Amino acid sequence: MRYVKIVAMGTMFLALSLFCAAANAAAPGKAIVASLSGTVGVQMEQFVAKVVQQAKEEKAGLVVFKLDTPGGLVEATRGITQTILGSEVPVAVWVPPGARAASAGAFMMQAAHISAMASGSNLGAAHPVVASGGDVPEGDMKKKVLNDLTTQMRALAQKRGRNQDIAQQMVLESLSLTAHEALEENVIDLVVDDLASLIAASRGRSVVDDGQRTTVSVSDVVETVEMTLQEQLIQFLSSPDIAYLLLVGGLLAIFYEIVTPGGFILGTTGAIMLLLGGIGLKMLPFNWAGIALVGAGVIVMGIDLLVGGMGILSLLGIAVIVAGGVFLFQAPGSELLSVSIGMISGMAVALGLCFTLFALMITKSLRSKVATGKEGLIGLSVDVTEDLDPLGTVKCHGEIWRARTESEPLRKGEAGSVVATEGITLIVAPPKKAPS
Repeated sequence: MRYVKIVAMGTMFLALSLFCAAANAAAPGKAIVASLSGTVGVQMEQFVAKVVQQAKEEKAGLVVFKLDTPGGLVEATRGITQTILGSEVPVAVWVPPGARAASAGAFMMQAAHISAMASGSNLGAAHPVVASGGDVPEGDMKKKVLNDLTTQMRALAQKRGRNQDIAQQMVLESLSLTAHEALEENVIDLVVDDLASLIAASRGRSVVDDGQRTTVSVSDVVETVEMTLQEQLIQFLSSPDIAYLLLVGGLLAIFYEIVTPGGFILGTTGAIMLLLGGIGLKMLPFNWAGIALVGAGVIVMGIDLLVGGMGILSLLGIAVIVAGGVFLFQAPGSELLSVSIGMISGMAVALGLCFTLFALMITKSLRSKVATGKEGLIGLSVDVTEDLDPLGTVKCHGEIWRARTESEPLRKGEAGSVVATEGITLIVAPPKKAPS
């Protein structure tokens, strides 16, 4: 009887342990939500890795990335997709209303365990381009890049059980799809218009990973993870448009500080802009030829200022600066990064006009007659209040000054003019007589 009791108690303890373990295993985890906005680059890649690692450590049930990107760097895109593929926590990539998952973003969508879009968003256009937005030049390099990206896209779609042919067309033919079109073509899994609906639709969903299916267990608890201020600054600076703007603006500011020294405001501002622009360029695959063209354009505009005009040379300088922006990011690794020619041209022209106006104001001030200080007194008329023989006093600009004449004496009541200053003494000469 005693042995029966012991066995019964042991059985109950084992069953209770198994029940607790099953309950713990079945307990849904929270959803960790993070926004991915802007250029896909090194900073975004590091942020994705940090969020996925946090989700693993905190045993989250789902990671949701809210995506809005025009494209980015090939290597950063590859790094992000590898992080998502290797995540032990299911990852959902969602394109919110009005956002886009273009170019590099299309690869991230195919890598996700759950790929979702909201109405009014779009996906695709992942064809490799040069930075100016044009097609990669024909040749072995284009074939190599195109084959590599096409194979990568097909592999991602195959791994998640999505339509490989349509996914491939996003690379080969720059196919772009709306949310509902993407759902019909089976390149995404859900169309949901808000985060709560996405989490609810993901709960209990079976996702594909290496041919095996896993059920998503996620609660209604949502934790939002945001980039730190430093990460946000680097992400902002890694935008090609911002990096280009800071580079051009910094060079122009420093050049005009050299031409018109004084105050160091322009020079200091230019140095800070160049420093921030350099941080952005460090995160992007840039071309030194583009930087050389931008510098040459600034120098041409400066030469035009030095020779006394802001005309043909300034227009040429602006054109060279625009050309520099076009070539600046034409480097290997930027095939999924598209820079707007309109944006570059607009920024270059705006900066050029702004600094041209500023240069004209400086030139005008340098050429105008001095109107303040002692130098501003030269040429003014005076009334003698005490005989100048040679020393005396005069009234100038409503004030009494000590004065001296180096020519004939001037009597009280006579007029004269200031020809020079010597300390606080005015040098006065008789007014010039009109020819008879």
